[in-house]
Amino acid sequence: MKVHFIGIGGIGISGLARYLKSQGVQISGSDIASNKSVKKLQKDGAKITIPHCKDAIEGQDLVIHSAIIKPENIEIIEAKNQNIPILSRKDALEKILQDKRVFSVCGAHGKSTTTAILSSILPHFGAIIGAESKEFDCNVREVESESIVFEADESDKSFLNSNPYCAIVTNTEPEHMESYNHNLDEFYECYKSFLLKAQKRVINMDDPFLSTLDIEATRLYPQKDISNITYFLKDDEPHTRFALKDLGEFEVWGFGEHTALNASLAILASLDELPLESIRANLKNFKGIKKRFDIVSKSPCIIIDDYAHHPTEIKATLQAVKIYTQNKANLPITCIWQPHKYSRFLDNQKAFIECFKGCDRLIILPVWRAGENHIQIDFPTLFSSYSPTFATHISQEGGKIYVYENECLLEVLSEGLIIGFGAGDITYQLREKNV
Repeated sequence: MKVHFIGIGGIGISGLARYLKSQGVQISGSDIASNKSVKKLQKDGAKITIPHCKDAIEGQDLVIHSAIIKPENIEIIEAKNQNIPILSRKDALEKILQDKRVFSVCGAHGKSTTTAILSSILPHFGAIIGAESKEFDCNVREVESESIVFEADESDKSFLNSNPYCAIVTNTEPEHMESYNHNLDEFYECYKSFLLKAQKRVINMDDPFLSTLDIEATRLYPQKDISNITYFLKDDEPHTRFALKDLGEFEVWGFGEHTALNASLAILASLDELPLESIRANLKNFKGIKKRFDIVSKSPCIIIDDYAHHPTEIKATLQAVKIYTQNKANLPITCIWQPHKYSRFLDNQKAFIECFKGCDRLIILPVWRAGENHIQIDFPTLFSSYSPTFATHISQEGGKIYVYENECLLEVLSEGLIIGFGAGDITYQLREKNV
């Protein structure tokens, strides 16, 4: 079968492409520009056209496109002319996963990490993750198997199309409410529907909504079931040790109670799949995921890139940073924040103002608009208690951070721990250009 992907450079679409390739499908694709995902696929033999071109449509059996591709796209038009079936990623998921045994992980926070941990525990399963696992340097584990670990996306309701055999929900904090008509009842009903589709369910009982559900499920009570949490450095990398229920002790990469929680959900989902000692051993193969507490430099500054773009995520990650600095003689913490979307900030304004408490210094970059129109927000006044520095951009060279206002260099950060927060291009600004 031949499948063409329009927008193949996106993390979600490239993940589907890689997964289908591992199942024997011949893939091709296109995008407006090349990136790391595109180059990897090209290296593996995929024919990818840059930019979009109608000649890329060559009688394929199916065309799948990302959510941002419009009906007037030249390849969409050509596929229609050739009477080739066309599916959005959301609709394609249902067909791709319909015959699979899917361990589907969903939630507002922690789903990428939980999915990657579960993939480490179950290496004989295929996997599609919304971020790159450092264990296998990709967001897809290309294993031909009827079973797959899958990161399901609630932002567009596509998690409902993931055909869960085992549904794992980390939490249900309201996000992306535009997909649910800004209706909480509709939002929670979708999560309930997702869980009811599955034969097995693993849920976090600390979550206010999940704790109310009267359904058959494996329930994790973090405050009671997770105990003896300790933190340590191994080869200068963060690790958490904890006990889970009556299953004994486990070790996992990362710091923080949220790390132990994510790992515990993955462990509980795996209990019927492998012997306990194999689960315990495989968990140690997890090395973290890119852009989640991603240590990009250790000298002279410790520089960490983190995808957190919601106040709950930022607060949890900062707690992990404080644990890390305790193991590093209490280094001063500088946060560099690139707000992600005006709407997200306005919906969570008070929580954003509170979540940076405990950092020694705050630098704020311009809002990453993500297609939204500009909204004037008085960040200097709102964040005055932090005495923040406002910059247009940053760069990294030799383990130092250079802070700019347009073309003017404001300062060079050359000591302490520096962590960047955001889902925009801050991840590239934090890395050396030649890396």
